[in-house]
Amino acid sequence: MGRHARPTDSKIRRNSVIAMTGLVPVGLVAAAASTAGASPRALLGIHQDAQATTLGNAVPETLPSVPEAVAVAQSIMLEPAPAPVLAPKSAMQAEAPTEAKVLSEGPLGIPGINFDAYRNAERIMAEENPGCGMYWTLLAGIGRVESGHANGGKADAKGDLFKPVIGLPLNGSLPGQATITDTDGGALDGDAVYDRAVGPMQFIPTTWNQYAGDGNGDGVSDPQNLYDSTLTTARYLCDGGLDMRNLGHASKAIHRYNNSMAYVANVFAWSAAYSTGVTPSPADLPRIH
Repeated sequence: MGRHARPTDSKIRRNSVIAMTGLVPVGLVAAAASTAGASPRALLGIHQDAQATTLGNAVPETLPSVPEAVAVAQSIMLEPAPAPVLAPKSAMQAEAPTEAKVLSEGPLGIPGINFDAYRNAERIMAEENPGCGMYWTLLAGIGRVESGHANGGKADAKGDLFKPVIGLPLNGSLPGQATITDTDGGALDGDAVYDRAVGPMQFIPTTWNQYAGDGNGDGVSDPQNLYDSTLTTARYLCDGGLDMRNLGHASKAIHRYNNSMAYVANVFAWSAAYSTGVTPSPADLPRIH
């Protein structure tokens, strides 16, 4: 996300897959849709109409939204297992040691700790900002593109990364890279000259400080913690009254996260993949410059 402040990239080719699909990789979901008897567009909740989706500052009022059927299917996939019924403890009974949480791996190899963090952020946002309609696969798409799910889930049980993820200095040396001089005295990124993107979801310090969340409830907001960084990402995407169930709003939010149309296509491709279990094809993943 350290690239979200850079100028708009006007060099994206118009024959990109995103220009043909309204930013949704239809080819990716075609196979899954055919097996279920649904059209690829219906699978992603895109109504068949002639109106094009735009990413301007003004979002059309009649943009398509995710249908109730898809929302119900997602809720079934994510429904947590019922909590066990515990017998009351005797006053003389010794306190049993806390057992480690058993984490299951997510679809297409999402590490268990990341999978739990994405779903945790979805649950918190459902209470904190239900109008946003945040769903975990969108967060997983960003996590996949930004850091490969924290380099394959390299974190402890609390979500703290074993090795901090810190981006390159934002000194304008790369094509399209913004120049951002230090804003936090190196407190988050260890660089007192230039800012760097930090954590598995790649925030620049100023943005982190504005939206920082405490996803694991330990009283600390740490960009190098999976639960905290994922919740912060959700908050940032939802800012401004955007609704992630609305394709235009979601596109605008992701584009704001990283000012690259290819980036938007990649995030949508992986989000759809985690929803369907179908790995994106190379055509669905244009190169991010």
